[in-house]
Amino acid sequence: MERAFALPAPAKLNLFLHVLGRRPDGYHDLQSVFALIDLADWIDIERRDDGVIERQGDVIGAPEADLALRAARLLQQQTNCSYGARIRVTKRIPAGAGLGGGSSDAATTLVALNRIWQLRLDRTRLAELALQLGADVPFFVHGSNAFAEGRGERLTPVALGPAHYAVIWPQVAVSTKEIFEDPGLTRNTKATKMADFAAAGGDSAALAVSGFGRNDLEAVARRRCPEIDRALAHLAAHGAARMTGSGSAVFTVTRSAEAARAAVASVPGGWQGWAVQGLPQHPLLPW
Repeated sequence: MERAFALPAPAKLNLFLHVLGRRPDGYHDLQSVFALIDLADWIDIERRDDGVIERQGDVIGAPEADLALRAARLLQQQTNCSYGARIRVTKRIPAGAGLGGGSSDAATTLVALNRIWQLRLDRTRLAELALQLGADVPFFVHGSNAFAEGRGERLTPVALGPAHYAVIWPQVAVSTKEIFEDPGLTRNTKATKMADFAAAGGDSAALAVSGFGRNDLEAVARRRCPEIDRALAHLAAHGAARMTGSGSAVFTVTRSAEAARAAVASVPGGWQGWAVQGLPQHPLLPW
């Protein structure tokens, strides 16, 4: 196998996100449930035999900071692989939205190159490398919806039932670093357990009814970015709305695909909206 085209790099939603405290290393202890959705970037990868890693397609921000490129270089260095690659990314997931697009691109790149370069690393080793790229990347490498702890790298798979979501991005990018450094951020939420999540229904549709948990970053993001506040107010007419990640995308669980489409049909000009479904697992999990 020397090439693979149209590989999906799906987005995720944080069904809730609790900040338990700041760690000695400067990071925060978190708890969340990560849910995969069918909004995705698409990646084409071709093997090169000269060792050169080439990045094509949509690039957001500085090319050297691109996570797909960094993932390929890290894997090459850590395995002393002599192959290179031509990587083309077609972006659909916006940057700075809390949907994990860059992290997902990195994970799909690692999984694909592991096969194309015939490295035969298992998922555990790939996830160890992934953590060097970002706290969300191991989740996408493992490929299962998960209860996340620590920085987000300690993952316990959870089975989420079928769900429809309306997702809105108000076309503003949010700095995760700035949100976590804001002095107004609440950092003392009491730890929950998977059993608490299960007791609330244990899936996305149940959360819409029970209102389990919250996103502790939301209050800070809404204060810093009024567009997030407007987006949440727009979705509130269609169900309980919540921000994902550090923003700026927001979502609500809907009863059907038609209801999700209705919720995003009338977004203000300049915003983007998607009617999406939850995924039971990452499409590349069989790899």
